[in-house]
Amino acid sequence: MRIATFNINGINGRLPVLVRWLDEQQPDVVCLQELKAPTDKFPQRELSKLGYNAVWHGQKMWNGVAILTRGIEIQEVRNSLPGDLADDHSRYIEAIVDRMLICCLYLPNGNPAPGPKFDYKLAWLKRLKKHAKYLLSEQVPVVLAGDYNVIPTDMDVYKPERWEDNALYFPQARKAYKELVGQGWTDAIRHLFPDERIYTFWDYLRNAYGRDAGLRLDHLLLSPQIAPRLVGAGVDRHVRGWERASDHAPAWIELTDQ
Repeated sequence: MRIATFNINGINGRLPVLVRWLDEQQPDVVCLQELKAPTDKFPQRELSKLGYNAVWHGQKMWNGVAILTRGIEIQEVRNSLPGDLADDHSRYIEAIVDRMLICCLYLPNGNPAPGPKFDYKLAWLKRLKKHAKYLLSEQVPVVLAGDYNVIPTDMDVYKPERWEDNALYFPQARKAYKELVGQGWTDAIRHLFPDERIYTFWDYLRNAYGRDAGLRLDHLLLSPQIAPRLVGAGVDRHVRGWERASDHAPAWIELTDQ
């Protein structure tokens, strides 16, 4: 089974890119972030033609998350991250897929930092850690995938010194991510490629993609009940080079059958 995460950066504007990638790679499960579309504008019909079921939670102009499954039944569990009833950002959705719990998240960027947006990011991370700990306590197969907007280590950024003043790389954010993984999660890509520079994001400015000046922001974390099934992982880097592409590329894992 192939499970992918992809910050699409506007699902309707980049629908041709998404459809082309789905047709080319045929992932079984896809977590999408940054739909930038209200719930009623999600392109369900177009995706259904490709054989994909979906659950989603949109938001006008910003945020938005979805989970797609290719010919697999999907059952939504929740469409918000617990812990703050006043938080109306569409950044989290969770569903049961093939006896697994698939969690799709779009963590706040946090810039400009320091400031209220960074405070919101840290608060969101705190809520995520609490919910992730609860999920681990359930002792079920869980995949926690999405755009974390965190650069975990120096190996995950082309020039660390250029990002020291950015919320993606602030010590508090990296510490929170490390604490999250330390609960017992497996960072799938880093687990399989411990010494390799792998990026999932390239800015639109300064020919970042052409220079491979990238960042690793998109992560797939696996609970202990599913981590032993991990047999492959990677990034469909070439998708970033397509016309009207997102600034992210799809990241994916391969799992053996149960």
